[in-house]
Amino acid sequence: MSGIHHVTAIAGNALRNFDFYTHALGMRFVKKTVNFDDPGTYHFYYGDETGKPGTILTFFPWEHAAPGRRGVGQTQQTSFRVPARSLGYWTHRFIEKGIAHEALEKRFGEAVLPFTDPDGMSLALVGIKGAENEPGWSNGDVPAEHAIRGFHGVTLLLEKAEKTSAILTDVFGFKETAREASIIRLSADSVEGGIVDIYEAGGFLPGRQGRGSVHHVAFRAIDDADQQVMANKLVKTHGQQPTEQKDRNYFRSVYFREPGGVLFEIATDIPGFAVDEPVESLGEHLKLPAFLEKHRGEIERVLPSLDTEKVAS
Repeated sequence: MSGIHHVTAIAGNALRNFDFYTHALGMRFVKKTVNFDDPGTYHFYYGDETGKPGTILTFFPWEHAAPGRRGVGQTQQTSFRVPARSLGYWTHRFIEKGIAHEALEKRFGEAVLPFTDPDGMSLALVGIKGAENEPGWSNGDVPAEHAIRGFHGVTLLLEKAEKTSAILTDVFGFKETAREASIIRLSADSVEGGIVDIYEAGGFLPGRQGRGSVHHVAFRAIDDADQQVMANKLVKTHGQQPTEQKDRNYFRSVYFREPGGVLFEIATDIPGFAVDEPVESLGEHLKLPAFLEKHRGEIERVLPSLDTEKVAS
């Protein structure tokens, strides 16, 4: 199964981010942990009921991060799938909650509702016919019938598409399926997270990463062996130098910066988010990797308190 595993972005205030994605968007808070490389900072994971690959949006909330600037070499927009008939519900919800959004538009024959989160991250809901027949998770804020069904995909803003497209097709199993103006659409065989649009925008200003911008996009590998095949192909065929494997507890990762400048990750589907707590109570308690457990007390003292049990129930 190919497609996007997760998208990781940068937020500002942790409580504001938590409230927006769990209450305003009704996503499940799948995991409360820390940035393994910066344990004084939370790492939040939002997704569907189990945190299935293709549904997971994660954040590093850095309170004092400067705003990012959209531009070439970045993920321009991250989009979610919702039932086509739910776009009216979401439009009214955005109006009621004062969520910045734009008018409905058409892309590749699909209805799209663009909006932004409180940090200015560019997002969109894409109406998918038949998505109402897929399971929808609800914590009571958004009815299950209108719930987000995982990622639709991402839009990359790049100077040139050719080398990035070659990696997406040769290494990650995507195929070019359509073109619309300056946008090339590549599709994978995954229902969730099966779309990467490349907006070829030569001459645009380069982006600057910061609050409201995507840190990296992760693509799926079935397991370690599958990941190794992909990494080998990156080296031998595409001249990339992926990192050594890093254990992220819920998946194992390698990273590389693709030719257009976007940081890509290859993340294994295994072991998943239920490895350290049952599905029923995902996200309720702070989970730390073994090497940080001895520092739990000092870590908990510097992290803002979250009322996660109320949201998870």
